[in-house]
Amino acid sequence: MREKQLTLYKYFAEAMKYRIIFSILLAAFLSAGCQQHRYVVFSGYAQGGVYSVKADLAGVKTSPKAIQARIDALLDSIDFSLSGYNKNSLLSRYNRGEEIVPDRFFSEVRALSERYRAETGGAFDPASGPLFDIWGFGFTADSLPDPDRVAAALAACKEEKVLNFNAIAQGYTCDVVAEYLREIGVVNMLVDIGEIYCAGVNPSGRGWTIAVDNPVDDNQVPGSDLLDTWQSAGRPCGIVTSGNYRKFYIKDGKKYAHTIDPRTGYPVTHDLLGATIVAPTAAEADALATACMVLGPGPAKALIEARDDIEGFLICAESTWMSEGFRAQRVGTDIPQK
Repeated sequence: MREKQLTLYKYFAEAMKYRIIFSILLAAFLSAGCQQHRYVVFSGYAQGGVYSVKADLAGVKTSPKAIQARIDALLDSIDFSLSGYNKNSLLSRYNRGEEIVPDRFFSEVRALSERYRAETGGAFDPASGPLFDIWGFGFTADSLPDPDRVAAALAACKEEKVLNFNAIAQGYTCDVVAEYLREIGVVNMLVDIGEIYCAGVNPSGRGWTIAVDNPVDDNQVPGSDLLDTWQSAGRPCGIVTSGNYRKFYIKDGKKYAHTIDPRTGYPVTHDLLGATIVAPTAAEADALATACMVLGPGPAKALIEARDDIEGFLICAESTWMSEGFRAQRVGTDIPQK
């Protein structure tokens, strides 16, 4: 695993050499197509993958170089605070039982997590880290625990000695970067850091278009097999998809999905394959998409319909459902919509 991480770091380090040139060329191209805007793309490596931020800098006085530096600094700070893979992060130290002084990011994410845990009846629970670990989807490689270990992990969850912010951290990070962009005067933006936050319009003057992947087990490359595309209406929002089709393992002929129900301690068994949520913030969309995957089709639909400010798209094994305000266009599939 260490070798693989080093290889990835070397790859992204090499790729970063061309980032500034690419951003400048793309900015020139986008500006030529839409003179009233001045779009610039900022990109780099963060949270285990590549991030991309598209921002319209028309009227913005801060230089692209300074914006790039600030985005990278924010991402580094969030990694130091919330990453479970960074052994020196505040989260890792907290999980080791060390005393920490929570920073802004740690405090805000913990408060948001408590809010969404209450709102979803425990379907979203950042204290369920021990459950993910014993099932092999957390920071360890264990799997197929016996009932006694599940019971012990559930008890540990109640004590909140181990936290896991994976189900909200990327969405929250999008919000933090978007907040900075708004502070310097950016109105039109798309922030993609694993999850997505968007506002305003794209370089063509229309709402941002986001693809929804087809949730089948062999679809491991984002964008390679699409089911629908969603288009924003220009209002600021986060859009996040959670699913069981990329993180799972099969043992003794049985599939174990990475979605663990914090209320029972076991992987979910319903047929909801993917949930896409549009919410006022990416952190909220992230948390609620995870909760929907725990709840299953019926309760997830009820959760979405209970809120006027969120929209949702649920994909089951043999059908799909979307809320009335979900702006989607079908790419092509035989699955009927209901």
